[in-house]
Amino acid sequence: MTVQPATLSGLDLRAEIDRLRKERNAIILAHYYQSAEIQDLADYIGDSLELSKKAAATEAEVIVFCGVKFMAETAKTLAPEKIVVLPDLNAGCSLEDACPPEKFRAFREAHPDHIALTYINCSTEVKALSDVIVTSSSAETILAQIPPEQKIIFGPDRHLGGYLSRKFNREMLLWPGVCIVHEAFSETELLKLKAQHPGAPVAAHPECPPSIIDHADYVGSTSGILGFAKSFPGDTLIVATEPHIIHQMEKALPGKTFIGAPGADGQCSCNICPYMALNTLEKLYLTLRDLKPRIEIEEGLRLRAKQSLDKMLEMASASVGKGDLGGR
Repeated sequence: MTVQPATLSGLDLRAEIDRLRKERNAIILAHYYQSAEIQDLADYIGDSLELSKKAAATEAEVIVFCGVKFMAETAKTLAPEKIVVLPDLNAGCSLEDACPPEKFRAFREAHPDHIALTYINCSTEVKALSDVIVTSSSAETILAQIPPEQKIIFGPDRHLGGYLSRKFNREMLLWPGVCIVHEAFSETELLKLKAQHPGAPVAAHPECPPSIIDHADYVGSTSGILGFAKSFPGDTLIVATEPHIIHQMEKALPGKTFIGAPGADGQCSCNICPYMALNTLEKLYLTLRDLKPRIEIEEGLRLRAKQSLDKMLEMASASVGKGDLGGR
């Protein structure tokens, strides 16, 4: 069957995106949770830590961020001289929504002897109120460098924080946020799936609740799960994270079978991130054509947020090889 080019008013969108990215001196960064067609067009695909490093280092004049808003804001924070655009400004995050800056500020002020170790899935304002930002690929190595007597606030994901707390045997004050995608996985349906595929390991993101983590053979971030998919000896893997990452697994390992973990009724598509899905090929074309919507951050706020992001990059680099939760 001949695949017809994606069109918008008769345009070949893929050809137009290629033309515009060259004209604009633009780089297209995409998260693993983006649609397959966007992943296939991107200059670079990665997790939050990898994409942050790429944004900070790129020589491109324009960064087109195919992900969610906090990711694009991170790119602008680290590369303020670049034009940073996001195909849809409504591409938010349930974890960011769960942690309003004014409430987080009050929580910090109520616990002045604690440092804030904060997951990157938060607003720029919350990053500015934090001491160190972490991704799921850097959280373990960063936590290992924090003195055991130091008290810690971890937010906004209570499941990731709880996983770290259990693994390191460290008490932490956990902000009560959750990812709506990873919260949707069903233990009952996962056990049914495991019974249907005896011997198939489960790879889970640490944003999953403990009821899912307890059945996982590997717990890690998107990049970590992808690495596990490339190394496990079997031929079938059950994947408990947003299923668009399976596209990269199938491209790299066409001889293996990858099955997305099911939601509550075993049928729903509730494990697909509705925010990531807002970015489309049409919107990607339009944002390259018009160079909007642009991400803008007030300079004082940007500098405060950059301190916690710089600390993340410094500590993650200082401890390469000490461990990996698998970055979202």
